[in-house]
Amino acid sequence: MNDATDSSNKFLTGLARASGGALLFSLPMLLTMEMWWLGFTMPAMRLAVLLAVTLPTLMGLAYYSGFEVPQGWVGTVVDAFVAYCVGIVVASSVLVLIAVIRSSETMFSEGLGKIVLQAIPASFGAVLASSQFGDDNDNGRRHEPNGHAHHDLGCYFRELFLMFAGAIFLAFNVAPTEEMLVIALKMTAWHAIAMGLCSLVVMHAFVFVVKFRGQEAVPDESSQGSVFLRFTIPGYAIALLASLFCLWVFGRLEDTALEETLMATMVLATPAAVGAAAARLVL
Repeated sequence: MNDATDSSNKFLTGLARASGGALLFSLPMLLTMEMWWLGFTMPAMRLAVLLAVTLPTLMGLAYYSGFEVPQGWVGTVVDAFVAYCVGIVVASSVLVLIAVIRSSETMFSEGLGKIVLQAIPASFGAVLASSQFGDDNDNGRRHEPNGHAHHDLGCYFRELFLMFAGAIFLAFNVAPTEEMLVIALKMTAWHAIAMGLCSLVVMHAFVFVVKFRGQEAVPDESSQGSVFLRFTIPGYAIALLASLFCLWVFGRLEDTALEETLMATMVLATPAAVGAAAARLVL
């Protein structure tokens, strides 16, 4: 009986922690007007594609840092879907509370679109809650020793996945805003080159240079240049792809020339690159 009670208490604690993480990670998006509009105007096909990318990403994050310790892949899938359900509850509650969704005025399809879209950043916060807010016994329970990522192929792909998750989350937060295109229109080719170089420097410094907690050590047999080529360059490429995807899914590339598309992708890749680097530190 005590074991059952203890297990139930742990689950409820994890659920409460997930709700707190969902609120913290999603609140800026829940209060953003562009996200309210997108919940109504985004084509169903693009929303489906976004969910098709989001759910496997949540599963990967649940495997490495979920708020419940899953038992194999079935547990991991359940963990990810619970996180998304928590995101739905948190997003629905806030949108109703701030009168963005009104039962008497909001069409069902409009309200559903807003909730489904806003639940995505909330679900990221829910699934990351353990690594950010958990106690010392929970944190890092699925982490591999930092040095392994430099030698083991599985750990290397884990690092690439974490960079993708961090990039897609931070890009998601700013891609819907008009400022991405405004900045892109103001930039020249030299601005884009400088922005790309700065992004690479920031990514590398975040993970290997500036001594943040969770920073990875460069193995004795590896040089900074080698690590830069194997991790930072692929990480920035992932940030570019995540940025391009977010711009497309939010309809920011419609009737846009190739040059403007490249510029907007470079602009968005800057916060995406920071997200990719930060994910390696905190997960």
